[in-house]
Amino acid sequence: MTFTLDAVGKETEPFTFSYSWKDTALYALGVGAKADELDYLYEGRGPKVLPSFAVIPAFEPVMRAIERINGPMDKVVHGTQRVTLHKPFAPSATLHTTATVEGLYDMRRMTQTIVRTATRDASTGELVCETFWGIIFLGVSGTNTGDRPTESKPSPPSRAPDFSVEERTLPEQALLYRLSGDVNPLHADPAFPLVARFEGRPILHGLATFGYMTRAAVLRGLNGDSSRVKSIQGRFSKPVWPGETLVTEGWVEGSRIFARTSVKGRVEATAGDAGASGEGGTVVLSHCAVDF
Repeated sequence: MTFTLDAVGKETEPFTFSYSWKDTALYALGVGAKADELDYLYEGRGPKVLPSFAVIPAFEPVMRAIERINGPMDKVVHGTQRVTLHKPFAPSATLHTTATVEGLYDMRRMTQTIVRTATRDASTGELVCETFWGIIFLGVSGTNTGDRPTESKPSPPSRAPDFSVEERTLPEQALLYRLSGDVNPLHADPAFPLVARFEGRPILHGLATFGYMTRAAVLRGLNGDSSRVKSIQGRFSKPVWPGETLVTEGWVEGSRIFARTSVKGRVEATAGDAGASGEGGTVVLSHCAVDF
């Protein structure tokens, strides 16, 4: 296929995103928030907003940027995600977000594109957050716009974790998460062609797992104080199917929390498979680092 290279490096128009406590509570539920997390679910307590909510106002601009380079949406999976917070999210606000495709990088059997966004308060122009998206087009190759940026790979220390959180996702978890804006059929429609690559079953959004990890880091590593989060970065290695149980382990090291998420009961199918932890064959789905 042919990408539209003229669109690389060009910023989109600002996209307006207005939200209220209902939107932030819906997002929190989509990433597994429970009844005892009322600070994030009940308007009578603010509510607080999870820092990983930063991906929500950015989603539509990112999709527009991908459309402009003629990226094939029926081949998209998520590889990496980074969020930088310049201030905590207000319980409600109107935001303006722009997106820029920074490059396309041939990875032999796939192509990666890097998209950056900037989100500002519509009333003041103040920068609220920035995001970095590593998007992969499966089965597409042959295009390069330069050297692929070096990506850091969060890795936990070699000691016992400081906390471990086990949570069973709902069979409807992807259907719930997509109500926050990410309506890719890969997460809903068994007949969508790309689903065939994933045992014929829609998978949970990588960003839902990203949200689960962020919640665990905030609740167990920062005593629920999400306002302390400055940045979050993660990489996705394996898919999650709705209904599986996630186990997130966390290590607090100075001003950084390392997190690692795996699926309870799932073991490595092939020795040396990428993404395996090497600990009893458990497959690691995602790695994440939260700076505060």
